[in-house]
Amino acid sequence: MARRKPPPYETENTDRWMVSYADFVTLLFAFFVVMYAISSINEGKYRVLSDTMTEAFKVPPKSADPIQIGKENKSVSNTLPANEIIKPVQVLPKPQRTYAREMKQIAETVSKSVQPLIDKGLIKVTQHKLWVEIEMNTSILFSSADSELAEEAYPALQALAGVLKNLPNAVDVEGHTDNIPINNEQFPSNWELSSARAASVVHLFTRYGVNPKRLTSIGYAEHRPIASNTTAEGRLRNRRVKVVILADKNARRIVEIDRDISQAKRENSFVSTDNSQNTGN
Repeated sequence: MARRKPPPYETENTDRWMVSYADFVTLLFAFFVVMYAISSINEGKYRVLSDTMTEAFKVPPKSADPIQIGKENKSVSNTLPANEIIKPVQVLPKPQRTYAREMKQIAETVSKSVQPLIDKGLIKVTQHKLWVEIEMNTSILFSSADSELAEEAYPALQALAGVLKNLPNAVDVEGHTDNIPINNEQFPSNWELSSARAASVVHLFTRYGVNPKRLTSIGYAEHRPIASNTTAEGRLRNRRVKVVILADKNARRIVEIDRDISQAKRENSFVSTDNSQNTGN
């Protein structure tokens, strides 16, 4: 009987673990690539997407009936071209013409209440579309380097408070100084002096019945000049207290923009005047 041959000897492959390890490393690399891609956000594209979604949700709901606009009975169809962009309509609480009419009435009432001081050039009333400015020279309000109201100021401020307390409008009281530095125990700088003068007027208004919730006290020091500080007359004009009657709570920002533009123009004119004087023109 033939002898059965033993099976050939099979050596054990000790490198098989490398295949599994390579697969694991490949999967781990792919995982971190995906995580990195998710964490890297394009900020510009994100803002565009955010703005687009915001504008989309601001679009008013479409109606089956045409929307009447104005007095001409124009209509807007529900069907709009695909490339037409619908812009949200800004709704104002009141038309600007209504605000302008109210501001005109307020300016006339204020002017009548302080007409003698207007005739003397001590108070100036200016009407704008969204606010009324009552500019008062500090010569009738305060002594030099002082924030305590003079006795001569009480009749004018009392008459002005009588108008303000019957109005629903917000009122800003602004204090302004010239550019001459001040440094004492009470007022380390013109910031404190201008703020204290505005606060004195606000306190007097509340004493005469104006609702304090409608009042704001602001100090601008010498940084909002209306004339050149190189002359005594210009410094006198810059030392003032201004009462601003606002048509709307959002009018404050419009006032600031208007002031910035006006101040830039004045500063350019001041520089031009000084240069012409230096050249002998």
